[in-house]
Amino acid sequence: MLELLKKTNIDFIGKKYITLLVTGALTIIGLIAIIQIATGKANMGIDFAGGTSIQLRFEKPVALQSVRSALESGGIKGFELQDIPAENKVIIKTKQSEGDLTKISDSITAAMSQTLSGNKYVIDSTTAIGPKVGTKLRNDAVKAIIMAAIGILIYVAFRFKFQFGVGATIATFHDVLAVLGIFYLMGKEINLIVVSGLLTIAGYSLTDTVVVFDRIRENLKKQFKEPLPNVINNSINEVLSRTIITSFTTFMAAAALFFLGGEVIHDFAFAIMLGIIIGTYSSIFVASPILLLWKKNRPFEKK
Repeated sequence: MLELLKKTNIDFIGKKYITLLVTGALTIIGLIAIIQIATGKANMGIDFAGGTSIQLRFEKPVALQSVRSALESGGIKGFELQDIPAENKVIIKTKQSEGDLTKISDSITAAMSQTLSGNKYVIDSTTAIGPKVGTKLRNDAVKAIIMAAIGILIYVAFRFKFQFGVGATIATFHDVLAVLGIFYLMGKEINLIVVSGLLTIAGYSLTDTVVVFDRIRENLKKQFKEPLPNVINNSINEVLSRTIITSFTTFMAAAALFFLGGEVIHDFAFAIMLGIIIGTYSSIFVASPILLLWKKNRPFEKK
């Protein structure tokens, strides 16, 4: 495999107090975002906040960008689009309450008729998404993230040792909180697509962390006379080239989705890009130092 870096000797563990400040700041921002989301003060998507869903069936195929331009020119804001190309259908979701159902339907109809008059359409269905449904979806999303973290803890504890599982779980939670916090600071919408991105980030972070942990476990047996900080540093340096190459190639794939995938997948790709950067950081500066903080000697091997 291509070696981007050869025989590096970086003291990662020696920088743990500096990185602790960065980790703490990202975690605090994430926790604030969680509180704001729980109290409904964040920019919640239609899936969580409730709204109106209108399905249009067109006579001829229609591009989503044309529908988006028509809605924007009609002064309609805070909407999401989903197309069904095989049936020439477009689903429009807007952040409106049930009481505004007729009003928002008339506004959409007026905007579409004015801009897309050459393509006739009919309204197949109009549905109100109530706040109770949004609350249930939000609770289910939280449960999904918690279950994923518990699964990670069990897997890594079984695959390695319990101490490794704790480190991997904390690093995964850190990554999810950090990305969520950045989304909150940027005022981006929190919806089910973003939640799916967070779960993807958890999987990627675990994969990267397991690679580092596996090398640490190997070196604990080979370098049994070395102090634990040296073993961890040596292990991270040995897999550093692999980590950078893997993260870079995955980042490029996510960047292609971000720039070329269209507006619907934009936030998902952005979350993945952030998750790759933060996940790589946490594998080195969050998960690994936790092994050292657990016990400064060698807690993982029998004498």
